[in-house]
Amino acid sequence: MPSHSLDYEILGASAQSVEIILDPGETVIAEAGMMNYMSDGVRFETRMGDGAASGVLGKLWSAGKRLLTGESLFMTHFSNAGQTQARVAFAAPYPGTVVPIQLAEHGGSLICQKDAFLCAAYGTAVGISFNKRLGAGFFGGEGFILQKLEGDGLAFVHAGGTVIRKELNNETLRLDTGCLVAFTSGIDYDIALAGGLKSMLFGGEGIVLATLKGTGTVWVQSLPFSRLAERIYAATFKAREQVRAGGK
Repeated sequence: MPSHSLDYEILGASAQSVEIILDPGETVIAEAGMMNYMSDGVRFETRMGDGAASGVLGKLWSAGKRLLTGESLFMTHFSNAGQTQARVAFAAPYPGTVVPIQLAEHGGSLICQKDAFLCAAYGTAVGISFNKRLGAGFFGGEGFILQKLEGDGLAFVHAGGTVIRKELNNETLRLDTGCLVAFTSGIDYDIALAGGLKSMLFGGEGIVLATLKGTGTVWVQSLPFSRLAERIYAATFKAREQVRAGGK
């Protein structure tokens, strides 16, 4: 089904949110808990799935696929039920960058990390993309089951830190699995060992790296939330040990 046409405004710099401008009758879908605020006239409803699938079986299949990614069965639909323009804003629960992506400009399909999706125009199908590579299955962790966004409208993904857009022309890009945000359907994705045993044990870059090959667009984040959480935990643990050593 054709996606609703949305206008938007990106707010902020280091901790961005996106404000969606809804004309009467327009709807935006979002993950639960991502809404910041909305103006009068916006009505929201929690529904099973993204609304792109038709029929009871289609909705159940769409919702079931979301369970595999660890997401909720339900998504929230925000609609402008008024007669004038209305606004609703979304942001992820940690600082970062909001990336608007026009799916029609990328072949109508986008693969992204399962926690990257923020919101999209109604009519966008939010599903999953299994990686068929054996290496990705055993070592992928964050990248084995990815989300797949399909449609012809706007989708918004969230990334930690700064977002770098890389254009591959029959090239290969290797990166930390957590740094991957999204890539277009012309890219082949796999997981490979980082290098020799010494590099894996003492290099500090992890045991595996994501390898992307082909022609298309890749979005990379400079500060994955998992990396930030690890540093916060390490600093907190160290501070607690110092307090205990001081006898307090």
